[in-house]
Amino acid sequence: MKKLSGFLGLVVGLITMVSLPGVIRGEDAELPNIVIIFIDDMGYADIGPFGATAYKTPHLDQMASEGRIFTDFHSATAVCSASRAALLTGCYPERVSILGALSPQVKHGLHTDEMTIAELCKQKNYATAVFGKWHLGHLQPFLPLQQGFDEYFGLPYSNDMWPQPDVQGEPVPKHRQHYPKLPLFDGDRVVDEEVTAEDQAQLTTWYTERAVGFIDRNRDRPFFLYLPHTMVHVPIFVSQKFSGKSGAGLFGDVVMELDWSVGQVLDALKRNGIDEKTLVVFTSDNGPWLNYGDHAGSAGPLREGKGTMFEGGYREPCVMRWPGKIPANSKCDELATTMDLLPTIANLIQGNLPSDRPIDGKDIWPLMSGRANAVSPHEAFYCYYGQELQAIRDRRWKLHFPHKYRTLAGKKPGSGGHSVPYDHMETGLELYDLHNDVSETINVAGDHPEVVARLEKLAKQAREELGDKLTGQTGSQIRPPGRVE
Repeated sequence: MKKLSGFLGLVVGLITMVSLPGVIRGEDAELPNIVIIFIDDMGYADIGPFGATAYKTPHLDQMASEGRIFTDFHSATAVCSASRAALLTGCYPERVSILGALSPQVKHGLHTDEMTIAELCKQKNYATAVFGKWHLGHLQPFLPLQQGFDEYFGLPYSNDMWPQPDVQGEPVPKHRQHYPKLPLFDGDRVVDEEVTAEDQAQLTTWYTERAVGFIDRNRDRPFFLYLPHTMVHVPIFVSQKFSGKSGAGLFGDVVMELDWSVGQVLDALKRNGIDEKTLVVFTSDNGPWLNYGDHAGSAGPLREGKGTMFEGGYREPCVMRWPGKIPANSKCDELATTMDLLPTIANLIQGNLPSDRPIDGKDIWPLMSGRANAVSPHEAFYCYYGQELQAIRDRRWKLHFPHKYRTLAGKKPGSGGHSVPYDHMETGLELYDLHNDVSETINVAGDHPEVVARLEKLAKQAREELGDKLTGQTGSQIRPPGRVE
């Protein structure tokens, strides 16, 4: 029976290989380059391909016309460190115990036993680099060079984790008075012990220059470039070359500079003759920080923003491009997540995923390559926030469990870098039909008890594995973070 099972598995595997157009196969096949551009706090409607009109994003518009946009693409959760852990490991943040936004005081970070995309690519001798915001542990054992990356340049955590005010010249907020000076790293070494506001205005340029240089130096070998920009996380800054350029205020200027950065990366690929063997993914870690008003983005038709598991908090703009492999000027409306990138890349480069631990992401190459009638491989997506299973969704339906959430509740947001406090409300057991109500406004739980029951059953499985503070459950499949005593 074991031999027959193995034979059937081999047959299924061969059929799968044949059915996925564009997948790299064979020891002598050319390995693709991988570029992931990860924006901080970008809203669903903050770029042209997803509805932005107040300013221009010509390079992202071009990328979308040459590639594929994903309208139902999600970060794993709605906060910084947790969403980055999920992207790089293919796992829910609760599974790898990286939650919230790690502060400069914490003594833990992403465990080095976890496989990152960089470590996966190292199996095939890729050059690997990260230029930008790390936020998975600022202590030396958790920095990028210990997580599979050859090169690192950037901030160890969020750019507001410094003893500075939101608006220059004003008092330092009480919660920031105990923060250390904001450092800038090059590799494992601090090269600037005190990042200033003037430095922050250069971050997008510095990251981009490093990225382009990395591409130029590695054009003759496969590489993985991870470009997690500090912007548009508040406080926002822009270089002189884009200051006032958008006509839509500082936020518009900042997004235009990020768009310029995308253009620089794409131009480098073309100039080096490697455009057609490079997958480029553009997306964000979570939705907009709405209480900052004109210094934050827009979730468009989606409800709420960063810090909530309504769609505005974790549904992100996503553009993917790979000439000849991903269909140009196309769109995918199927459910997919940042966690899917690791297993998809493993398939593309024939890398080996860890056999001793579950990975939550799925191979979404059929969706990326535009295979006819391809559907999301996810039976369910668990909407966790801070160890609370706040909702669960599938390709169409989303069931919220009773939980508190933050909201402006119609209140006017802040402006000029000032924020206003959120109100807090509580949702009940509410079901939304996302195909017909993406704004999550009409509770249809009473009309579809069978959908509620099915999703509640799936939620029970999630709680057994990953726990749930809302119900007091402890998960059985949670792995520890790395710790420094």
